[in-house]
Amino acid sequence: MQKSIVVLVVFLFGLISFGQKKRDLIKEVTQLKVQAVEMQSQLDVIAKAKELNLQDSLQRFSYAFGTSIGRNLKTVGFDSLSYHAFSIALQDVIKGEEKISFKEAQKLIQNTIQGKQEALAEEQSAEGERFLDENGKRPEIVTTESGLQYEIINKSDGAIPLATDKVKVHYTGTLIEGRVFDSSIERGEPTSFGVSQVISGWTEALLLMPVGSKWKVFIPQDLAYGPRGAGGGEIPPYAALIFEMELLAIEK
Repeated sequence: MQKSIVVLVVFLFGLISFGQKKRDLIKEVTQLKVQAVEMQSQLDVIAKAKELNLQDSLQRFSYAFGTSIGRNLKTVGFDSLSYHAFSIALQDVIKGEEKISFKEAQKLIQNTIQGKQEALAEEQSAEGERFLDENGKRPEIVTTESGLQYEIINKSDGAIPLATDKVKVHYTGTLIEGRVFDSSIERGEPTSFGVSQVISGWTEALLLMPVGSKWKVFIPQDLAYGPRGAGGGEIPPYAALIFEMELLAIEK
């Protein structure tokens, strides 16, 4: 009998203890929910503060300035940046608290950009050479002594331009991966220019093309824009180029 009473008492204390723990747990969960709501509210405030408002003159100027810097970086071969470090640097300069001198920063920038461009140039040049090597193996491709390659799409018996002539041409220019960087066809209007006033790859091709013919011309980088590239970054340095060209007329 006494043993049963003891067991009952222990059981009752256990229930009371479990009930207390349950109430404590519910209270803790409630507090966590309140904290979560408060934290989300703070995050919403931070997110709102980071929203871009181009109607604000200072934000608009800041965005425009960032656009200019970003375009320059992209042109020299950068596709990412430590935006955190960049932001700190801007703030430090404005406060006069630079962590490295302006002279040191300029040297670092110059060396980094030069190294980046050299690596990209080497990669771009090698990629173009590999493409032209493979392309030249096709039976329909004619390769000249200079390394220029062309494929005749439409033949013609028309007159062939001289170096002193002005010609009218329809064309589409692409990089070797297929991206279009310029097209008179897309603009809906052919282009006129002097045969000797264009890149040497174009000049060489035009001096071989009869009027009325259409060729696909593959130009090595040294007959195109070489180390300088062109088009504000549209044509990278050392890029081999492809042009589909139609010689429409010789203009005297």
